[in-house]
Amino acid sequence: MTSNTKILSFEEVSKHNRKSDCWLIISGKVYDVTPFIDDHPGGDEALLLATEKDATEDFETVGHSQDAKDQMKDYYVGELDNNTMPQENGYNTPSTTASASNQAPGSSSTNILTFVLPILILILAFALYYYPKKEMAI
Repeated sequence: MTSNTKILSFEEVSKHNRKSDCWLIISGKVYDVTPFIDDHPGGDEALLLATEKDATEDFETVGHSQDAKDQMKDYYVGELDNNTMPQENGYNTPSTTASASNQAPGSSSTNILTFVLPILILILAFALYYYPKKEMAI
């Protein structure tokens, strides 16, 4: 982020929520996609549904091409002031997200059980199927 980068509040960005004026928040950056809205392969509705919130997950879930990602720089407006983002919509910067080292104790043993338990069940089912109980004579 350079010293002349525009810092925008969530309130300011969320005002741009129409087809004639459409701004999106993706990865903490603000983009004015209004000039692109009619050409968007997913239609204008996909972009309009992504306004007034952090659209990072929506953008990444679709699986945009590298060309689409490169094209974003043409629509860049500035950076979002993350402190103004409502908590439920907040973009979590990589420095604030939980890492694997911060996982709860025992979580690795839970992951091991996820794989071992089904294997044990299969072995038991195999043994019961191929080695049935012998009838006992009284």
